[in-house]
Amino acid sequence: MESVETVVVGAGVVGLAIARALALSGREVIVLEAAEAFGTATSSRNSEVIHAGIYYPTGSLKARLCVAGKWMLYEFCVSHGVDFTRFGKLIVATEQSELEILDGLKAKAAENGVEDLIRLDAAEVAAREPELRAAGALLSPSTGVVDSHGLMTAYLGDAEAAGAMLALHAPVESGEVRNSGIALQVGGEMPMTLYAREVINAAGLGAPVLGKAMAGLDPEHVPERYMAKGNYYTLSGRSPFSSLIYPVPMKAGLGVHVTLDLGGQCRFGPDVEWVDEIDYEVDPARADVFYEAVRRYWPGLQDGALQPGYSGIRPKLQLPGGAATDFMIEGPGDHGVPGLVNLFGIESPGLTSSLAIAEVVRRKLDDVVTS
Repeated sequence: MESVETVVVGAGVVGLAIARALALSGREVIVLEAAEAFGTATSSRNSEVIHAGIYYPTGSLKARLCVAGKWMLYEFCVSHGVDFTRFGKLIVATEQSELEILDGLKAKAAENGVEDLIRLDAAEVAAREPELRAAGALLSPSTGVVDSHGLMTAYLGDAEAAGAMLALHAPVESGEVRNSGIALQVGGEMPMTLYAREVINAAGLGAPVLGKAMAGLDPEHVPERYMAKGNYYTLSGRSPFSSLIYPVPMKAGLGVHVTLDLGGQCRFGPDVEWVDEIDYEVDPARADVFYEAVRRYWPGLQDGALQPGYSGIRPKLQLPGGAATDFMIEGPGDHGVPGLVNLFGIESPGLTSSLAIAEVVRRKLDDVVTS
């Protein structure tokens, strides 16, 4: 039976950030990825937004790790030559009655440590984005967009330079907790048993599945998996906006918003479509709802201008209609299994938080090693 010090399961943006942090700490690290390349699922099927940390409940992991991770991420991108643009984001109130929501968001953001939001009146919004219909807005100047593939390539490069290895086509099918480590059953063309002293389950959509297949881990520490598909539609022609545009959040979510890619191409989404199976097809008929939502803040949207773009699937921990949940990062001190860290529900702002999440994982392992 082959053995290694540390295994990271999942080569998405969070898994690669963790592998980097652990390899830089001196560990022998292998990353096992089921797919044919790194970052093919949630990590490459999102809006690539570097979030500010405005909406999340104060004190939550999402709030703390997003705010800390944002600045870590910008610094990393500069030092490693990863492409990004700080477009800024406008949170738009289309009606006078929504202006007080902006005030509440500004206060919530300050509680989370986001103190750079700027309140704009209707004239100031029009001067910045003439196509917008707005009674007022909040400007978040620290919101940006990053090249997610370039970011993952840089994470992997640092990890490999520190001795880490990436194995593709290596699905982890199950695990068994033993006296001084965990035995992983790895499938693929050359199935094998791999013994590791430390295992980090960063398998994204597959994390709860692997958690349930981990013999010796109390099932009470493994949540159910729920999947929320987010569809994106691209705009034909030139973008009318130079900023990211978000409507004020309603109870159902953040609404259909405008994001820009690094080339300035405009896209709308994501929506929320609860699914039982992983399927990335985008139904052209769903665009009808997008037209209605977008025209609340951009009346100039022409019929036929939206084209099906792409979709991603968020790993959720709550039932459809349930209250939003926090990241779930559990180490030995939480579930009692030495050397095991499980990451569940790592949806947005997972990309923004990736470096900060990696530090949490490292500390959970080091605290046990040193205690």
